[in-house]
Amino acid sequence: MGKLYDKLTQDYRVKEGLKACINCGTCTAICPAAEFYQYDPRQIVDIVQSKDDAEIEKLLKSETIWYCGECMSCITRCPRKNAPGLVIMALRNLSLELGFFIESEKGRQQYAINKSLCGNILNYGYCIYPRTFTSALHPEAGKIWEWQEKHFEDVYSRLGANLDGNGRGALRKIPQEDLDELKRIFDVTGATQRLESVEKISMEKAKEMGLTEEEYFMKIFTQTEKDHLNH
Repeated sequence: MGKLYDKLTQDYRVKEGLKACINCGTCTAICPAAEFYQYDPRQIVDIVQSKDDAEIEKLLKSETIWYCGECMSCITRCPRKNAPGLVIMALRNLSLELGFFIESEKGRQQYAINKSLCGNILNYGYCIYPRTFTSALHPEAGKIWEWQEKHFEDVYSRLGANLDGNGRGALRKIPQEDLDELKRIFDVTGATQRLESVEKISMEKAKEMGLTEEEYFMKIFTQTEKDHLNH
C-alpha cells in the first residue's frame, strides 16, 4: 500500500465514494465529461484501487482530475453505489495539498478560481458579483453584457434588485459583520490556509515563467494552450 493511497483513504469522500468497484464502466458511459474530454472515471477508480503510488501521482499531476463537473451522475447509475465524483474531489484536494496541481494547465487555473470566486465571497458575500464579472474578462458574455456593464444601476433597478443597497433584496450590500463571519468560517475550516498555499505555489510558478502576478492570472484565466477535447 502506497503513501499517497494512504493519504487518499483518510479522506471521507473516498471512504464514502469507493466501496467495491467491479469495473463495469457504467460511470464512464453516463459521464457528461467523458463525452467531451479525455476522461474515464472507471480508469481513475481502477488506478486508485491499484494502490500504485506512481500511477496515483501521475493522476495528481494530470489534467484528468480537473475535467469532472461533479454532477454525480456516476453514483445514480453505479450498480454498487460507488461515487467516482467523490473520489475525484479527494484527488483534487490531495493535488492541491501537495502542490501537484501546478503541473497541469487545468490545475493551475485553480489560482484564478480562488482569486475570483473566493475573492467575491469574502469581499462581497456572493459567488458571482456583477461588478467583478467584466466583459474584458468574459468576452463570451457578448455585447449585451458589455452594454449592461455601463447601465448596471438602471438595469438592476428595473429588475427589482437592490444592487449594493442597504436592507433587503437581491444583490444587496452584505454587512461587514457578516463578511467577517464568513472569513472566520474560512479560517476555522482551513480554507484560508488552502487559499494562501495555492497562492504561494502559484506565485512561485509565475516567477519561474517570468510573469507578474497579474500576467500570470490573465494567462491562466484567458488562455488555453492544450487541446483538451476528446476527438
